[in-house]
Parts: sequence; structure tokens; C-alpha cells
Amino acid sequence: MATYCEYCNAHPEDTFNREYHDTQYGFPLSGDDELFERLVLEINQAGLSWITILKKADNFRNSYDNFKIEKVAKYNEKDRERLLADAGIIRNRLKVNAAIVNAQKILGLKKDFGSFKGWLDAHHPLTKEEWTKLFKKTFVFTGGEIVNEFLMSTGYLSGAHEEQCPVYRKVASLRPAWMRK
Repeated sequence: MATYCEYCNAHPEDTFNREYHDTQYGFPLSGDDELFERLVLEINQAGLSWITILKKADNFRNSYDNFKIEKVAKYNEKDRERLLADAGIIRNRLKVNAAIVNAQKILGLKKDFGSFKGWLDAHHPLTKEEWTKLFKKTFVFTGGEIVNEFLMSTGYLSGAHEEQCPVYRKVASLRPAWMRK
């Protein structure tokens, strides 16, 4: 299987993936709402291609109140129905529910760790397997691949870029968590 770097180099016409690869993938995130957004997008990608999620990212932001954790955590049945009727996003009951439940769980983590990022930092470094266990214990709809991609895309696990990729140097200059073991 080709790496993401190889895919993007081989498909210059895929501007969605190229833009994400060059400006977001593997770059550390510090804001809780940004981290929550990435988690929700990774959950929604399950069973679908990443390009589908990238093309719908703006719609997701609009539909989920820019991923404001406090707002999403308060969503009720009317909000669930609104999201399930929204053709601009992935209309899957389990994935919609996961966004709401996980926002509520993040609010709980904030009480003990100050922030979602604080929770991530408090548990870093863990192996991929340890992270997956922790996420499954803490959140819903977080299998191994979702957890791996979430952590790699936010700088907690290495492997987002090949060392010879020019973006690798940009990411490394920001000292992501995986470099601070």
C-alpha cells in the first residue's frame, strides 16, 4: 500500500488530499475544538474514502457549530434528526451519536485534565495498542484505525509523512508530541 505522501505525489489532480497533506496532516493541534473536529472527521471516515470527508469538511463545520464542544455536547434529539437529514454530511446514526456522546465525554475529561489536549498529553506516550484501549474505554466509535489516524494526524503518533517528504520537516519543526517521547 502506498503511503499518503506517495499517493499525493502520484495524484496531483487530487487537490483536496494535497492541501490536507501539505497543511494539516501530522501537524500538532492545540485547540480542543480542533482536536474534536479531527476526531469527528476520522470517525465519519470509517468505511468511506478520506476524499469524501475532505469534500464535506466545510459542511461538517457548519452542521456541527464549528465543532464547539460545549454546543455539540448539548445537542438533543431534534439536533440528531437535523444532522441525519443533512445531505452535506455523513448521515449515519451511529456516527452522529458518536459526535454528541464524545463531546459530552470530552467535557468530563476537562474537569480532570483541564482540556482534551491535557488528557492526550497526560497519557502520552503510549503505543498504538495502548491508545486504542484507552480511547475505547473513554469514547464511542473509536476503533484501532480511527484512533491511529486521529493520533497520527494530530502529531501524537509518528508516521504521517515519510522523512524525505518536504512536509515532514515542517511538521518536525513544530516538535509534535511523538518527537517528545
